[in-house]
Amino acid sequence: MLRGVIICPNRELRTQIETALEPIGGLTLLRAFDHYPTTLELSRFLRAQGPNLVFLSVESVTQALASNKELEGCCPGIQVIALERACDPQVLLEVMRAGVREFLTPPFERSLLMDSLRRVQEVLEKKPVASETSDLLYSFLPSKAGVGTSTIALNTAVALSKIEKTRTFLGDFDLSSGMVRFMLKLDNSYSVIDAAERSEDIDEQFWPQLITSMGTLDILHAGKLNPNFRVEPGQMRNLLHFVRRNYRVICADLSGNLERYSTELMHESKRIFLVCTPEIPSLHLAREKYQYLQSVDLGDRVSILLNRCQKRPVISAAQIESLLGLPIQMTFPNDYQGVTHALAEGRPVDFASELGRQCNALAESMLNHKSNPVGEPKKRFIEFFSIAPGRYGLEGRKSNA
Repeated sequence: MLRGVIICPNRELRTQIETALEPIGGLTLLRAFDHYPTTLELSRFLRAQGPNLVFLSVESVTQALASNKELEGCCPGIQVIALERACDPQVLLEVMRAGVREFLTPPFERSLLMDSLRRVQEVLEKKPVASETSDLLYSFLPSKAGVGTSTIALNTAVALSKIEKTRTFLGDFDLSSGMVRFMLKLDNSYSVIDAAERSEDIDEQFWPQLITSMGTLDILHAGKLNPNFRVEPGQMRNLLHFVRRNYRVICADLSGNLERYSTELMHESKRIFLVCTPEIPSLHLAREKYQYLQSVDLGDRVSILLNRCQKRPVISAAQIESLLGLPIQMTFPNDYQGVTHALAEGRPVDFASELGRQCNALAESMLNHKSNPVGEPKKRFIEFFSIAPGRYGLEGRKSNA
């Protein structure tokens, strides 16, 4: 699929190329600039929209070549088709020296235009545009409703954003009972639903209206209950395509209902954090979900997060690991009072608390700041009792539980 943008200050020429491109399938026209954008404006657009083709007017050769240099610097491999009202040999020579190999003039005959687009497509198939995208996408999946997944996801995202001011995105994709909006008392009327509906044309102007910012953390909440709306997998792919170009780390808070769009999102994830509590119903459903994820080739991405742990558990860690067939990646204490106070004030938990420290430890492991990154084999959870009775956490890190 070609994703194109027009940069053409000349209104007549711009209208002609837009009209010629309109009936062509396999091409999405993202935007038509009526001026040569500044370096900052162009870089923001490229990062937000990720085009692979630019129709560039060479009415001003100097400005056009400057834009072409910026295009290649931001998105190596991006294809450029030069536009001019007349075929000036001197201009043609200059743009060819700059690496532009396609050149079109009005009236933009369909056959010539299609030939040019085919050549561009062939080049892109051999060497796609090299745009920077993040692979640090993490899904938080509850074993069942009420196990505290949103609490862990939210506070881990906050912790991530505070580590070296990492640009972090938290998306609440639980359309049936999303809690992030309530937890932070957000009043933004836009939600995941709006982002999904506009997923094909989200740009750098609309995106700030969708999200709520807390420092370097941007949050997209689930909105009000809307059981009739379903995010399509294609909408999710488009949304992730945008988010990955704009954030270093992406956290997705899922419903646990295993919707098609959730499965699509998990297939794009680096890790899937399956959150459960040390209770029989939660553990039973955690095992069921792990088995399902194995059946769709996602089993090797799953890590277990055990929430609301007690110092004297009824079910031992070894029993839990045996039941689930997975080691426990990390544990979180049952901090009812701390979470309740945070909810009442619409803020994250206190990061000096045990729960806050564990969320911070998970965040550091997600950025590979620890010697034992998320997902690597580690000692069995039960072995930590030999280090300090009643104390457990990530390998090499002790914390009260």
